[in-house]
Amino acid sequence: MKNRPSLRYFSGPFKAFLGIFLLVSVLLPLLRMFANIGSVDPLAIIAGPRFKQAVIHSLTASAAATVISVALAWVFALCTLRTGMRFREILGVFGTLPMLIPSISHGMGLVFLLGANGLLTRLFNLSGSIYGLKGIVLGSVFYAFPVAFLMFSDILKYQDCSPYEAAAVLGIPRRRQFFSITLPYLRRPLVSVVFAVFTLIITDYGVPLIVGGRYATLPTLMYQEVIGLLHFGEGSVIGAFLLIPAAAAFIFDLLSRDRQSQGFVIQQTLPRKNKFRDAAALGYCLAVCFLIALPIGGFCLLVFAAKYPVDMSFSLANIERTLQMKAGRYLLNSLLIASGTAVLGTGISYALAYWTARTKGRFLKALHLISITSLAIPGLVLGLSYVLFFKGSFFYGSFAILILVNIVHFMASPYLMAYNSLGKLNIHLEEVGQTLGVGRFFVIRDVIIPQTRITILEMLSYFFVNCMMTISAVSFLAASRNRPVALLITQFETQLFFEGAAFVSVLILACNLTVKILIYLYKRKENYRDQPKRREKQRAAA
Repeated sequence: MKNRPSLRYFSGPFKAFLGIFLLVSVLLPLLRMFANIGSVDPLAIIAGPRFKQAVIHSLTASAAATVISVALAWVFALCTLRTGMRFREILGVFGTLPMLIPSISHGMGLVFLLGANGLLTRLFNLSGSIYGLKGIVLGSVFYAFPVAFLMFSDILKYQDCSPYEAAAVLGIPRRRQFFSITLPYLRRPLVSVVFAVFTLIITDYGVPLIVGGRYATLPTLMYQEVIGLLHFGEGSVIGAFLLIPAAAAFIFDLLSRDRQSQGFVIQQTLPRKNKFRDAAALGYCLAVCFLIALPIGGFCLLVFAAKYPVDMSFSLANIERTLQMKAGRYLLNSLLIASGTAVLGTGISYALAYWTARTKGRFLKALHLISITSLAIPGLVLGLSYVLFFKGSFFYGSFAILILVNIVHFMASPYLMAYNSLGKLNIHLEEVGQTLGVGRFFVIRDVIIPQTRITILEMLSYFFVNCMMTISAVSFLAASRNRPVALLITQFETQLFFEGAAFVSVLILACNLTVKILIYLYKRKENYRDQPKRREKQRAAA
């Protein structure tokens, strides 16, 4: 036993490695971007008419899309969790489907449906243009709705229902229950949801790039300055400005997280049967899912159109042409980047979460804070900071830098998954192992990792899915040799090859759906395997 390896001898250097990793991959690139602002006159840029107009456009479109997304998602979450309607789980899963494709694909689906030659435009003889404010708001709603829905679902799952039962016994009407119980509970989480959705929309450039037209927003302006004109100073100023809403959301979430901790046991109750309510909820959810399916179905149909919009007959020529333009090779690039990011990102996030959740120290608190700061860094800003910091190094232009930027971009959520799961395990496991002569390494390998294997799978899935569809952080860093397949969507769109862009979107959707289905089947198998153990524990407790 004494000869077994122990993490005690490696913990110091390992923590130092994690600290250096976060310093080099997060803090120094951001500081380099801020330093680059000194190369231009930021006040002149901010006072310029293009910047002012982009700010107004961004705030207007983001505010409108946030209100609509949050309202739709709140009702959808209530229907799936607070009613007895049929197909609740299926409709809830379908509501998250837009998260599996890039935001730019939603914009492209809208153009195919509601553009000047769109299917719905010609079918119903619609007038007006989808480009501009209307298109950005509509596309952003499709993009942000699943995020708001998942956040509301998480809030409702952990709400104690006993006050509602007591209110019903006392004869308090539903309206008074809403204002006296629901609103006070929802007030702080609702602000977090609004901040998160608003930040997601205002920092996205996929939807405005396709349907924005002349209605320029801050992300599209930043994209034009850096990619089109190579004005890194102007891009740094816009990037710093885009950090403001994201940083505000991050600070609010950080301050409110501890205050929301509940000291009572949550009591969930099954909703009472109400045919009229359940039928209305089912109708609403079916309508929302139908609207969600429209743009997705739109670009799926576009793949097999001979030549949109002239010839809509069935053809496979677009698939062949897209593959000839190296879509297959770029898909392999994406799979390599996503797999590398998933494996390395999960390992780093899990290691960080283990040290911060199960050990103490001021240095570890600093690591925890830095680990979740990527929540406040938009992908475009992170990509630009990497260009400025790593340009000219051997690292620049390689697959490794794309993997690194994706790890940092998406690390916060998987890290928090692991942090919460590891924090719920018995805090004395390592002490018991030490008493029995078992090193920390073996406790982690034989006890802690098996107990959190589902969380690890979810972390792998989160990294992989987001890496397959992101176009923001990698757009400034990718070269022709290591280009991810998602960036072909913007290339094909500029070439007016909409059928090829649609096929790329379908490829990304298929890959992400495959990963999600495999993880669902594994989790279902694990739950089935654990059922006898649960029954045995219930009998023992009885």
